[in-house]
Amino acid sequence: MSRDDLTKIILPEDRIPKYWYNVQADMPTPLAPALHPVTKQPIGPDDLAAIFPMDLIMQEVSLERFIEIPPEVQELYKLWRPSPLYRAHRLERALDTPCRIYYKYEGVSPVGSHKLNTALPQVYYNRAAGIKRIATETGAGQWGTALALACRLFGLECTVYMVKVSYEQKPYRRSIMEVYGGEVVASPSTRTQAGRDVLARNPDSMGSLGIAISEAVEDAASRPDTNYALGSVLNHVVLHQTVIGQECKAQMEMVDDYPDVVIGCVGGGSNFGGIAMPFIPDKLAGRKVRLLAVEPAACPTLTRGAFAYDYGDVAGLAPVVKMYTLGHEFVPPGIHAGGLRYHGESPIVSQLYADGLVEATAYYQKPVFEAAVTFARHEGILPAPESAHALRAAIDEAIKGREEGVARSILVCLSGHGHFDLSAYDMYLGGRMEDVDFAESDLQASLAHLPAVSV
Repeated sequence: MSRDDLTKIILPEDRIPKYWYNVQADMPTPLAPALHPVTKQPIGPDDLAAIFPMDLIMQEVSLERFIEIPPEVQELYKLWRPSPLYRAHRLERALDTPCRIYYKYEGVSPVGSHKLNTALPQVYYNRAAGIKRIATETGAGQWGTALALACRLFGLECTVYMVKVSYEQKPYRRSIMEVYGGEVVASPSTRTQAGRDVLARNPDSMGSLGIAISEAVEDAASRPDTNYALGSVLNHVVLHQTVIGQECKAQMEMVDDYPDVVIGCVGGGSNFGGIAMPFIPDKLAGRKVRLLAVEPAACPTLTRGAFAYDYGDVAGLAPVVKMYTLGHEFVPPGIHAGGLRYHGESPIVSQLYADGLVEATAYYQKPVFEAAVTFARHEGILPAPESAHALRAAIDEAIKGREEGVARSILVCLSGHGHFDLSAYDMYLGGRMEDVDFAESDLQASLAHLPAVSV
């Protein structure tokens, strides 16, 4: 069938990937070793065993190209996978562009985002290791929602430390986590020493992902029945998300097309890594495909950060990894894309960016919401503020194609819906949204506190 005849490109259920793709097997530059937060020496499996099951620790360092998805996880993926790939015909016409715009819609998952792709295997491996409870953090609430459901499906307890600015902006995210049986705590909280330390310095702190990670890691390390789970950044999380890009490649083959540019929003790197990593082997083989990561100007990790060793959290409890970072003490302004307010970036995405295999750009939130409204009015789907960053870049690529008279193929990851973000849309539509920035001096002050390492 002609690529211009279809709106929804659907893979049959038996085409759900049976293996995750591990880009570490093909990276030109191997990842720098993760370091112990105290000794600053390369970390070993035993060092991580207090908060992670061994199966995930082994995936974190694996160099196997393909890792089998457990059959029980494959079966649960059938609740929504394969997710549809849409051709944005109406948006193309509205932009008067010769470009072909495809969007992979991960919002069809039960929790409304891509996060369930990794929540299910993470909880599966924890249950297999005898763990009874998971502690985690969440920014906008998408990850916390996914983990709460995954824990319910596998019979584990779940405690979520939710960044306070999002806890207050998105009360219905908290509600749905509680419907699934999760316990939700506004972070910073008085339940952990890390939270109490932050509140002692700033009683009005609205929190950050780095702070919430510290609380969740401390919680997990303090109880033998509890492990920690992270929804982005780590290598095994990017690994699990590669079901997205693998399906995209098969779906675009169905319409005899291939992307000139692959676009995803980026905070910690999970959905961008998920859609982009399966295209890395093609790019290394000489295929001309651009991989574009889109971040908020209020938290521009790739475009303004330093490629250096840094803690993954504020309290310095998490491993020290080499990544693009704004410094673990950097607290981004309270933008509405709470899931992108992380000071660091996936080590995998960071290394590929340093090697020139990945590009990055940043946008302020008003043009992002302008793109989201444009998309919703023509395609009917209300995007999450995080996902709208990728849509902004896709629209700009389509406009550029129109101006240049070039019919590019654009593939974008619409990583989640925005049904719980209506207060943000109200602010935008009411003219009350502001483009927030930060002082360069604040960034430099944060970078001055990067840990000293000798590796």
